[in-house]
Amino acid sequence: MLKIKNRLQQPISITAIASVSPLGISLEETWKNYQNNAHCIADKAFSNFSALVAELPLKAKQEIESLRASDAKYKALDDTVLYAIFAAREAIGKAQWNADDNFGINIGSSRGATALFERYYDQFLSSHTAETLASPTTTLGNISSWVAHDLQTQGPEISHSITCSTALHAMLNGIAWINSGMCSKFLVGGSEAPLTAFTVAQMQALKIYSKSKTGYPCHALDLDKKRNSMVLGEGASIACLEQGIQADAIAIIKGFGYATEILEHNVSLSAEGTCFQRSMTMALGNLSPDDIDIIITHTPGTIKGDLAEINAIIKVFCNKIPSLTTNKWKVGHTLGTSGMLSIEFALLMLQHQEFITSPFYNGKSPEQINNILVNAVGFGGNAVTILLSK
Repeated sequence: MLKIKNRLQQPISITAIASVSPLGISLEETWKNYQNNAHCIADKAFSNFSALVAELPLKAKQEIESLRASDAKYKALDDTVLYAIFAAREAIGKAQWNADDNFGINIGSSRGATALFERYYDQFLSSHTAETLASPTTTLGNISSWVAHDLQTQGPEISHSITCSTALHAMLNGIAWINSGMCSKFLVGGSEAPLTAFTVAQMQALKIYSKSKTGYPCHALDLDKKRNSMVLGEGASIACLEQGIQADAIAIIKGFGYATEILEHNVSLSAEGTCFQRSMTMALGNLSPDDIDIIITHTPGTIKGDLAEINAIIKVFCNKIPSLTTNKWKVGHTLGTSGMLSIEFALLMLQHQEFITSPFYNGKSPEQINNILVNAVGFGGNAVTILLSK
């Protein structure tokens, strides 16, 4: 296997993280919800069917509506943009950044302005004319550019989509800009609002969506499941990256890895999870696999996807598998946001020195939590691995 070196020229600090998700709108609320075995998934009625999804809680929805009403320009924006603005404000407030810091912004999304695009298209089908703002408010570039507008920043801003590994690719971009010396700070993350009838129907058409409305609907990291169990969730998660080891760092990025696979199918991932093997090996760098305490898996709750990642972990870590866990059984699969919600999950475990298990995989709790690997992958095997340390 070709081994690409981890070119992290210096450690990079995460000085803040914030999110809006089915778990809540603050780190305190999110951590409290990780302490129980309840999930955030419920049945949602659409126009002609219902499906399981993980929505924002009522308080979070009210905060987003308040944000929408706060500025006339914001009334025309999709939820993906508003989620990102909300989380970005919280993150830079915690990091005590201001616009004069000239920091960069990279916030991506797998689906982008899903609901807004569908609404505009429905209007077009009935009227045969497009709304004035249909194009400018549905581009993927909306997210970072509107966050930059809201924060009144002057630095570079990037938006992108690399399906479900989008947020961790944003982190890679932030690392690259900081390593290059072009920026000393970068705001990175993902935002996703995919809970529309058409988007859910697309996942159902792939035969990967959960139908179980009892117990745990999503069986992410359940290696004995007999049927696919993916569930969609929504939210945004944003982190503040800074050059070097900062005194107020909540964690250090010690390594990163990335890899892709040759496509055999539109959603293909090899049975051995080759892209995961490469990204994890690259992220480890010179660190021994024995030094990893926890891996937060991508495991979306599909039979083949979950097994491919586990096979890759076994290949890289052999007989000493770290403690494994995931949050998708609780919050669903938030697509482009999912990797950063996993980063947040890792940071909370590092901070509280407490391992949160999965209902389906009883990994041994490490005596001390020092190093955590976080995995994400998108359609076509676009894998990213981030190594976080205390």
